[in-house]
Order: sequence, then structure tokens, then C-alpha cells
Amino acid sequence: MTFRNPLKWLFYICLAIVGLLVAYKTYLNLFMEDFQGVHTLQVERIQSRVSEGEAVSFAVVGNINNSIGIFEERIVPELNASDLDFMVSAGNAVSGGGEDKYRALYGSLGHLTIPYLLTFGAHEYEEFGSFRFYDHFGPHFFSIRAGSSRLIFLDSTGKTPWQWQIRWLDDLLSQDDSKARLLFIGHPPMTAEDAPFDRRKDYLHPPAFRSALMQQIKEHDVDMVFSANLSTYEEEQVGDTLFITTGGAGGLVLNNDTSFYHFVQVNVSPDGEVSHSLKRLKVGQHPILKQLESLWFFIYSLLYSGYVNFIIILAVFVALTIKLYSVIFVGKDYYPDYDLDPAPWLEKPLRVAMFTNNYLPFIGGVPISIERLRRGLEALGDKLLIVAPRYRDQPPHEDHVLRVPSLLALGEKREFRLANIFLARIRHGVRQFRPDIIHIHHPFWLGSLGLFMARVLRVPAVYTYHTRLEHYAHFVPLPGMLFRNLISHALIKRFANRCDGVIVPTYSTEEYLRMIGVKTPTFVQPTGIEYQRFQEVSGEDVNKLRQQLGLAGERVFISVSRLSNEKNIDFMIEAIDTLRHRTDVPFRFLMIGDGHQRDRLQQKIKERGLEDHFTLVGAVPPEDMATWYHLGDAFLFASKSETQGMVILEAMAAGLPVVAVRSSGIEDVVRHGFNGFKTPEKQGQWVEQAQKLLEDDSLRKTLAEQALTFAADYSVEQFAKDVREIYASTLALAEKKRKQIWKTN
Repeated sequence: MTFRNPLKWLFYICLAIVGLLVAYKTYLNLFMEDFQGVHTLQVERIQSRVSEGEAVSFAVVGNINNSIGIFEERIVPELNASDLDFMVSAGNAVSGGGEDKYRALYGSLGHLTIPYLLTFGAHEYEEFGSFRFYDHFGPHFFSIRAGSSRLIFLDSTGKTPWQWQIRWLDDLLSQDDSKARLLFIGHPPMTAEDAPFDRRKDYLHPPAFRSALMQQIKEHDVDMVFSANLSTYEEEQVGDTLFITTGGAGGLVLNNDTSFYHFVQVNVSPDGEVSHSLKRLKVGQHPILKQLESLWFFIYSLLYSGYVNFIIILAVFVALTIKLYSVIFVGKDYYPDYDLDPAPWLEKPLRVAMFTNNYLPFIGGVPISIERLRRGLEALGDKLLIVAPRYRDQPPHEDHVLRVPSLLALGEKREFRLANIFLARIRHGVRQFRPDIIHIHHPFWLGSLGLFMARVLRVPAVYTYHTRLEHYAHFVPLPGMLFRNLISHALIKRFANRCDGVIVPTYSTEEYLRMIGVKTPTFVQPTGIEYQRFQEVSGEDVNKLRQQLGLAGERVFISVSRLSNEKNIDFMIEAIDTLRHRTDVPFRFLMIGDGHQRDRLQQKIKERGLEDHFTLVGAVPPEDMATWYHLGDAFLFASKSETQGMVILEAMAAGLPVVAVRSSGIEDVVRHGFNGFKTPEKQGQWVEQAQKLLEDDSLRKTLAEQALTFAADYSVEQFAKDVREIYASTLALAEKKRKQIWKTN
């Protein structure tokens, strides 16, 4: 037989396990009898086998601990084959006091053909086991007559007050006429010399109980005292009494000279003479068999009466079976569905609702991208509704925007708004707009509300992956590495897989989404730039701005970025400090943008004496940006958090070659040696490329012309048309799925 498809075999194995689990659970609960007051029946059996005054022979075992491999398979057969009258457990017959453990013990004891009695020990008491012992077997302390001997069982767990037991014991033995007296108590009253892993609490306590018990043993001539609770066999003679600790009937045993598998055979003659012999098992369990036994008992105890555990285990195997079925038997097509007809949606105006956590007048890559897309779509005849936070200086009349008041504003400049997504008027406004499709620009907060509305309205949801969240760990009140390495990727994966389509600006970003497990159809669509506006800038406006800034004949480097940690501004400050000492060509670096790190960065510039070389310009209105770009001779950039780097394309549209640090958003935009240079995040290499553009006029001119040509392919008009085709394809796919569901039903 060949195993060509191991997953298929694994599926059938899991299916069989599910069937066996259900069948075995049914057997355990419907066909295994319940049990109560077992000691009553066992005492009757003992007294029917041994008449008063006769000799008696029995076995004492300690620390059974539900052992199947040793107790059930080795000791029980020997006891059944012997001439013993009954068996006594000296304590710890269960591994815990849970119902499942008691039932498992009862199953093991069922293999005995001779009667048995249990001592109430430490493990029987655990996990609220005292009432189970009482219910299933009998009282915690008791006494029986067997032949010419009396067997006494005490409770050493503390469940029964020791003072009451001592009084009962004194009254019992004062009137007893048996010729031999044997006492069983779970905790040893004598300290063992070579017991492995023993602790103070393993022995009988409190000291007053031990002292009173020893006095009763001496006063009433008790012949032998048996106890368990230790993984050893030890004898100690005190006066006329022999104290035996026995703990090797299947529990924790080391298989050495002091800790080994055994039981004790006790013989009492008609005249009360007591003798005993140690029955040592010469073979130990193989380690593998012992592990298999532990596994089997774990399964047995879980399934017998642990309904919650059983349901959990069953659910795990059912889930695994379903998953394997989907992997093995359900056909998958990993290619995009080309059998779609988007024409019906391309031929009519679309109604698009967008959800974003920031928007104009907040200046940033996402708001600018959304605004350009809005204008492009409206030029094509579509209707838009943008759900965005409210800002203090927002325009007074915005028919296309549904503003949401903020619950909380974050950042030193209060630039990040936590909108009140719980307002009913948001949902009411979106319902009234009746969108054909919902476009989401963030994977949380207002983005989550957008996805919820798409599900409620039963329209497709498209998500644009703008931002690498792992680079924003400093904004999140969680351990940075936890958010950066785990939560951010899981958040993106979960959100993207719940959407109907995902738009990414570059192929490297698409590769990242596939690596983290995104299965949703993905469309590579770079954000558009207003290319034509950059060609219409007048030289007069540029010269006027140069004069305002006091720029004379020096070369000008431009950069545009929010002043925040993830934008790597410190790297550029340090690099410019290095560059000014390497070149004789005068230059200025203009950093356009604002943010919560401005004061700290300005202080760093001052400390390094860079005021004449590095200027923090601050925020510039979007309508003036084209003029500012034209001030420059080259564009410098060091951010690693971009998914596309839209400002780089804008710089190229103004004819600026670029020097940037390699990252996912840079890789597909900057072509090394063609429209600029990209380097690792190594200051020396970055400075070297910036110095080339500063000093080599011919190189700078060539790269500038090629950058301008490259940027021409990224116009806003083309951007809007391409996104509209993505909408239409997503709507066509959603309609196809809907029809397939109707056919299935």
C-alpha cells in the first residue's frame, strides 16, 4: 500500500478518532455501572471468606495512583492467583480526588477477584475528593473485624478532627477483644530515612495528633501501622509496634534500592501472631510503555466524566478533520478569476463610501491620496461619501464628507483622532447614501466600522493597505516588540482576509501580504500624483520663494515627511552633518512637514550647529507643494515605513532625482542609477550617493530627466480609472459568488 497523499490518510485517521471518541464516551457513560458505598459490599465479602477466630492473609499496597501498567497489569494478577483473602490500600489509590479519577480507580479495582478496602489518603482528599470517597466507598475512618484481627482505618488529611478520631480509637480499642490489631493511616507517623522527594507535609501532622496517636498505639498494643504517601518501602520498630511505609504499587517510583515496585503480604494466625513479607516486583516499566500508560490514563480520565474536557477534545479533532477535508478534497484555484464581466459597473456611475481615520485638513500621505482619488472618481461621474474624523480647522461646507466627532486626540499636535464610531448617525448616513461599494483605508477603528457596514448593507468592501503598522509601535500602549512582530501582522492579515479586495501600491507590498497569509484578491495600484500641476509651476513663483527663504547660489535638498519616529529624520540629520564636512559645495536641506518630534529634532539640529544647512520648514499647504518641490535639486528620504512613497513620485514629477533608504515602499519606485539611488540604512553609503548628486551636475541632470519621464505614468486621472476598474471587478466577483450561493440553495 502506498501513501501518495499523507494528508488524506491523516483526514481519515482524524475522522476515525472522532468516531471512536464518541463511541467510547457513549460506552463509558451508558454501559459502565455507577457505584456507591462499595466498602459495605467489600466488608461483607471479607467476612464471608474469613470467619471469626480464623487465620487471615491479606495484601497491603500503597500509592496505586490509578496505575494501569503496574497495579492493574502486574499486581492485580498476582493477587488474584494467590490465596490471599483480601487487599488493603494504605492510601493514595488515586492521583487526584476528581470524579474521573475515582471512576478510573473503580475500573482498575474491578479486575480484582478478592475483596478490597481503601484508606482515605492525601490524594483521595484533593480536588474536593472527600465527598466522592464518602459517596463511592464509605466513611473516612472506620474499623472491621477479620478473623482474629482488627483492622482500623484513620483519616490523616485533616478532613475529620483528629481529637474526635483519638477519642473514637480509645473507646474502640478499650472494648476490643481481637488478638491482633493493625492500623492504616495515609500519612506516615514516622520519618523515613531514604524517601525520595519527601517533604514535611508528607508526614502526619499536626504534632499533637502524632503524639496522641503514638500514645494510643502504645497503650492498646497495636501490632502494625501501615501508611503510604512516600515513594519508598521502610520499616521501623517502636516498642512492640512495627511501622511500615509502603509506596510502590504503581505511583511515582524510581526503580532503585529504596524506591521500587512492591506490595506487602500480611499473615495473622488464629492466636494473633502477625508476620509479613515484602513482595518486590523485579521488573520495571519500559520508559516508552510508561509514557503510553500515562497518555492512556489521561485520555481515560478525561473521557469518563469530564464532559467539558471531552467536548473540547472532540471539538479539536472535528476542527482538524474539517480543516483537512477542505485542504484535501475541496478544489482550489490559486489564480485570479478571469471569468468576470465588470462592464455593467464600468458603464454606470458608482456610489462609493470611504472610511478613514484621518483626512484633510490633516496633512499626510493617506489623506492626500484619498483626496486625489475622490477628485478623480468624481471627474468620472461617481458619487462619494467620506467618513472621517472632525477637525477644528476643517472646511465649513463639505457635501461629500460625513465628519465624526472624536473621543480622543493623540500625539503632541493632537494629529491622530479617535473618532466616536458608536454614533448612530454614522450608520444612518451611510445607509441613506446607499453605496455600491465601501472603500476602507485603515484596518481598525473607523475601518472596522466600514467593514461592519459593508456586511450589514451586503456590499463588497475594498481595503487599501497604505501603512506598515509595525513601524508605528511607539504609538501603541503595548510592548513594542509584541506589537511589531506579532500583533500588527495578525491585524493586517485578519482584516484583509475579511475584505473582498485589497489594493496595494507596489509588488513588494503584495508579496508581504501573501507572506503573512492574506488570501483575498489583491490589486497592485500605485497612488496617483497630480503630474500636470507639477509641470505648470512658474519660474517666477519659484524665484520669489527662493528669495523669501534667503537661498542664494547653494544647492537645495528637499524632503517631505511627518516629523515622527518612524520617518527616520534623525538618520538624515546625522547624515547631513557628515556631508557638510565632506564637500565644498554649499547646500541647504529643507525638511517640509510637521509632527510631534519637531522640538526634539530642532534641538538636535542646534546642538550639531546645523542651522545653516538643515531647516525644518514646517507644514506647507498642499496647493503650494509643487512650488516647494521645484526649489530643489534633489530629493532625500530615509523613511522605512512607506508602502509606496508618494512624495518620491511627486519629487520626480518636479524633476528631482532621489536618494532613499531601501524599504518595501521604495523598492518599486526608485530605480537605482536611473531616477535616483537607493541604499541600505547605512549612513556612509547614503551620504556618498547624496554627495554624487550634489557635486556631479551632469549626473544630476540625467537622473532628473529620467525621473520626470518615470513620474509621468502616475497621473491622478489614470489612478482613478484603474481604481474604478478594481471596484468593478470586485463587484462582478461579489455578484458571481451571490449567484453561486443562490444556485446551491
